[in-house]
Amino acid sequence: QVQLVESGGGLVQAGDSLRLSCAASGRIFSTYAMGWFRQPPGKEREFVATITSNGDSIFYGDSVKGRFTISRDNAKNTVYLQMNSLKPEDTAVYFCAARRGYSVRVREYPYWGQGTQVTVSS
Repeated sequence: QVQLVESGGGLVQAGDSLRLSCAASGRIFSTYAMGWFRQPPGKEREFVATITSNGDSIFYGDSVKGRFTISRDNAKNTVYLQMNSLKPEDTAVYFCAARRGYSVRVREYPYWGQGTQVTVSS
């Protein structure tokens, strides 16, 4: 079992930056691939980024490439999402998730945090 807690969300203006954090507890964090997903208002949850357990491979959704950066610190049991050049369409609840082996599919992640709201005003 892995417990995940996101933090760092908030209300920002277009063009601003935010860094989300996801702290993990429970089983060995360094053995899990981590993903960030988001759910815009009235829409389905969508893939944002994922990083393998040792950080050697990273994948991004097309809408965030070049603006968002995922990273992890296994010593701190934490994964981060640095979000730059934020746009109003980035407004969503952001979730971190964990699984054995990376994936971009929502349904393949068994462990989820409670989410953190990011609102980008124009």
